[in-house]
Amino acid sequence: MRKLFFWVMMSFLLPLIHTNPLRADGEPAGDFDYYVLSLSWSPNWCALEGDGRNAPECEEGAELGWIMHGLWPQYEQGWPSYCNTVERNPSRSDTAEMADIMGSGGLAWHQWNKHGRCSGLSSDAYYALSREAYELVTRPTAFRRLQDDIRLPASVVQGAFLAENGGMTEDGLTVTCRENFIQEVRICLTPDLEFRTCGQDTIRDCSLSSATMHPLR
Repeated sequence: MRKLFFWVMMSFLLPLIHTNPLRADGEPAGDFDYYVLSLSWSPNWCALEGDGRNAPECEEGAELGWIMHGLWPQYEQGWPSYCNTVERNPSRSDTAEMADIMGSGGLAWHQWNKHGRCSGLSSDAYYALSREAYELVTRPTAFRRLQDDIRLPASVVQGAFLAENGGMTEDGLTVTCRENFIQEVRICLTPDLEFRTCGQDTIRDCSLSSATMHPLR
């Protein structure tokens, strides 16, 4: 009876397997609509997470401001992650070379693993494009001159980026907050790294009347 049940089930499943081959979790690499460049204010990230991890980028004298959280392939609605790719993983030295703009090689590895695979690029090309995107955006220097904690509306941060970057529009970036801190600025870019409008699910503007920014360490 068990053998009969097995073959009955196989006769049902085989046509499905043939027409819908099984695959690992994750979407195909290279299938996306645009990028989100995410920039974190490092002193705030340190207060929220980095200090608890004894992250080296949070040491006094690090003087890190807007660091790159990641360059994320995005759909018009939703986003891919952990995509299937034939490209090799980056080496330890590859990820370490991104620490100057990302704070650590560990973050560079995580971003490749979750997001970079979805770009359809090699790890070298993805990191090169990430650096190009980071350098494309002028990061306002005014925040680097903070001497003490300050509370301000997220719109002030957004306005500072708009003033420094011609071609960037209000609907092409969003400022997020977390636990009363300014968290990130997320900027939407075409695959060719031109400023563009963000999808509706990317816009997550901070709803607080004001949020804290720590000065550089």
